[in-house]
Amino acid sequence: MKALVKFAPGPGNLDILEVDEPVCGPREVKVEIAFCGVCGTDLHVMHDTFRNYPPVILGHEFSGTVVEAGREVAGVTPGERVTVLGATAVSCGTCRYCREGRFIFCRDRRGMGHGVNGAFARYVVVRPDQLYRVPDHLTLEEAAISEPFAAAVQAVTEVTEVRLGETALVSGPGPMGLLCLKLLVAQGVRTIVAGAAGDDLRLAAASRFGASLTINTAEEDLVQAVHELTGGAGVDVALECAGHPASVRGCLDSLRPMGRYTQVAICGREIQFPIDRIFYKQLTVRGSICYTARTWERMIEIYRQGRVRLHDLVSVKLPISEWRTAFDLCADRKALKVLMHP
Repeated sequence: MKALVKFAPGPGNLDILEVDEPVCGPREVKVEIAFCGVCGTDLHVMHDTFRNYPPVILGHEFSGTVVEAGREVAGVTPGERVTVLGATAVSCGTCRYCREGRFIFCRDRRGMGHGVNGAFARYVVVRPDQLYRVPDHLTLEEAAISEPFAAAVQAVTEVTEVRLGETALVSGPGPMGLLCLKLLVAQGVRTIVAGAAGDDLRLAAASRFGASLTINTAEEDLVQAVHELTGGAGVDVALECAGHPASVRGCLDSLRPMGRYTQVAICGREIQFPIDRIFYKQLTVRGSICYTARTWERMIEIYRQGRVRLHDLVSVKLPISEWRTAFDLCADRKALKVLMHP
């Protein structure tokens, strides 16, 4: 089968190659890929700025259909539509973090798409505990966004714990920022979304998705706009989803005293920011990385209740043979969510 492979260490070294179709073992499940989303992590793997283990097939945000279940697998039937928690492909299972369900901190962990083979291909083989059944009303396109949506569910509902009646700022209107926005709007939280030059497409989407105010920081002052909307008080919560120094500072400056800051994006470098803002405002600062299996269960229940739909986030669908175009669209911020298919 054809797959998008990081075939050697170093920047680049990525191409469509012919690889062996994976074989389903007795305790495994084989899934035919429907769609796999392009993520910033994929670009980092391409540039070799995210740890990877070549040769490896990229892709970790995906949905598909079960085509085979191993002879020792119970409760999984061919034909079922599924999405997959790929981050647990390898973990020790015995460290304190694995025992607590926080596998992301396991030192032995490897995820699909960078540590083991991922889903920019036609088939993958996974363990049955990685599968989550897709509710009937949900499309496989939406289900392919489950992995980043789970990260947003953790950031908004578990780490930040935003409450009705508060005002939130989402800085960075990329896919993660827009997913956070959808959750905040579903909870009735007044939300401001800030973007930078080149974010016009994404800010327009934020308005459609229910943002109370969108701010292009290349054209207007973020803090002033926030103070005008909040009567000078500042926002209660800021979720930094851009990974940019100016965005970090803008969030800290926009928060009210005793406000809450959550780092959702990867900055990928050391940055300078006014740490005294945390002291003088007595801010709570937290990070949110990935999710737990329990987060995925919560996400599936959100799907079932129908409070959040993701279909309008998908703006481009391309075959994996056009991966360069797909990656460029993401890097240049010319699309919302880009999905690829076999």
